[in-house]
Amino acid sequence: MTLLTSPFAKEPAFNHGQAPRTAVLYCNLGTPDAPTTPEVRRFLSAFLSDPRVVEVPRLIWLLILHGIILRFRPAKSAAKYATVWLPEGSPLKIWTEKQAKLLQGWLAQRGHDVQVRYAMRYGSTSIASQLDALKADGTTRVLILPAYPQYSATTTASLFDAVYQWAATVRNLPELRFINRYADDVRYIAALAGTVQRHWKVNGNPDVLVMSFHGVPERTLHLGDPYHCECLKTARLLAEQLGLTTDQYKVTFQSRLGRAKWLEPYTEPTLIAMGKAGVKRVDVVCPAFTSDCLETLEEIDQEAREAFLQAGGQQFNYIPCLNDDPAWITALCDMTQQHLQGWPTQIAPDGSVLAASKAAALARGAKQ
Repeated sequence: MTLLTSPFAKEPAFNHGQAPRTAVLYCNLGTPDAPTTPEVRRFLSAFLSDPRVVEVPRLIWLLILHGIILRFRPAKSAAKYATVWLPEGSPLKIWTEKQAKLLQGWLAQRGHDVQVRYAMRYGSTSIASQLDALKADGTTRVLILPAYPQYSATTTASLFDAVYQWAATVRNLPELRFINRYADDVRYIAALAGTVQRHWKVNGNPDVLVMSFHGVPERTLHLGDPYHCECLKTARLLAEQLGLTTDQYKVTFQSRLGRAKWLEPYTEPTLIAMGKAGVKRVDVVCPAFTSDCLETLEEIDQEAREAFLQAGGQQFNYIPCLNDDPAWITALCDMTQQHLQGWPTQIAPDGSVLAASKAAALARGAKQ
């Protein structure tokens, strides 16, 4: 006789006297565990194997990925990671973890009994492992909060895929809610504007403010991905908040991969052209990144800086990401509260009521 095995993981022990709990899972892209070739190879393998990230026929892409890219790129990327690595670890991990802790504290100050954890789409502290931990804690409601302000299938949808993949292995699912985007949220825009304004108050204004967003292949725009439009909307709203005219700021896209055409204009070539054209000072801000990381600290503050100065520019200033800025944490808290509405997060469970419920369940034959 063949025994059928269940596709579902074993459920954590259930206690009838346990109060339902609410949690927020704050999710970012991920990072290698160390700036070494093996760790970067492991991270890139997971990241670049995601069909949401690279939309190329599967077999062809896997041959390219494992036959070429993962043989040469990890060592080069590891050297770049080493230039931004901190004693505590990866900047992305440090900032994401800190944002989650600050959000937890902010919500508690406002009377919410909500647990906040952070998770990464790729690498350690995975979404599945954090959802498992929340479920083991008795969590019955989870709000998924991406660290990505602008929606893209390559980031936001991929993150949701990981949640759905976990859900497919779970018998007793918690309620799930998802925040898709906040590219035009007034609180996010105000926090962004605040970081720029404080920088200008100390350093004066540039000739041009460059808003560099992470790039995606151009074909995704034609296939219906809203990312490009949302980036332009964020840029327009930020410029309005700062009182800039159209000739005082420039929108660009960075982090190209491969030979395909990506969203244009590209950041580094634009900066080179500006330097050659006589633009003396540029300030660069990266609105699509809420935490400083390799793409901002190395690609922009090192590589793009050098390219602009070598092209004839005289002053290059990188304006850091939102990171732990109080206005940003407040904005996160406000958006979280908005999406938690309807869940009883401010009602402290009555111990006597829970005890009575447990006693009634056990009296009717329920198991502990």
